[in-house]
Amino acid sequence: MKRSIFAVISILAISFALIGARQAQSSRSILTRPVPPPDQKIAYGSDPNQFGELRLPKGNGKFPVVVIVHGGCWMAEYGLGYMSHLAADLTDAGFATWNIEYRRVGNSGGAWPGTFQDVGMATDYLRTLAKKYPLDLNRVAALGHSAGGQLVIWLGARSKFPKDSPVWSVDPLKLRAIVSIAAITDLRKTGTACDESLSMLMGNGPKDKVSPVEMAPLGIRQLIVSGEDDKIVPPSMARDYYDIAVKKGDLVKLLIIPKAGHFEPVDPKTSAWQQVREGLLGLMK
Repeated sequence: MKRSIFAVISILAISFALIGARQAQSSRSILTRPVPPPDQKIAYGSDPNQFGELRLPKGNGKFPVVVIVHGGCWMAEYGLGYMSHLAADLTDAGFATWNIEYRRVGNSGGAWPGTFQDVGMATDYLRTLAKKYPLDLNRVAALGHSAGGQLVIWLGARSKFPKDSPVWSVDPLKLRAIVSIAAITDLRKTGTACDESLSMLMGNGPKDKVSPVEMAPLGIRQLIVSGEDDKIVPPSMARDYYDIAVKKGDLVKLLIIPKAGHFEPVDPKTSAWQQVREGLLGLMK
């Protein structure tokens, strides 16, 4: 009898482990799922990769805005399409969303410093969009995933860069909140799926100057998110950044989501995304 009970418990444990593993990988389907169309596709620069997708809620503005920055190891093979799903979901929740594309490793002008310049230019372009669309520029959040999670933290630190930096901006748009999901927060460390592309991104550029763990404090409210079962960017990246940012005085919340992998936190079909969305709503109050 004891052996039978032990066998049943063992089978159940293995089954739950397999279910959890499948759940942690299931949201990869978001990469191939049909993309909801934007209201407008708008160029913010002259390069074919310098554009964004604007979505506006129904009703009268002015609407709070979320700038959305996709991941993909900063590589040209990966674009903004998969983030369109959460963009549409946030628009349904009352946010204007600006899902941006940018030059990446493999694109002409991509990598350091072009990738960073594009993300900054796209964000500042909200000032131009606000002349035509009902956008509340006093309530702008930036949300990024994976490599995009690194880039949105960098967005929050732009005012720190000196005039002789190629990524310096005269008057960077102020962010009210940052949501960084599955972010690569330490560009000096290895151990993520993006190690090789990181070297191509930065070349001889200043990794330490654009590494999130070196940029705190930002003086901006932040939500740092990771899936507990993320095998692409380990949760330790989120924990390390959180510890450093809090120690330096930033207002940061850490959300480690059980049984979630790399893509669940950006998939509106999952409970993981619902937690992220609630966190964003809290930051924007």
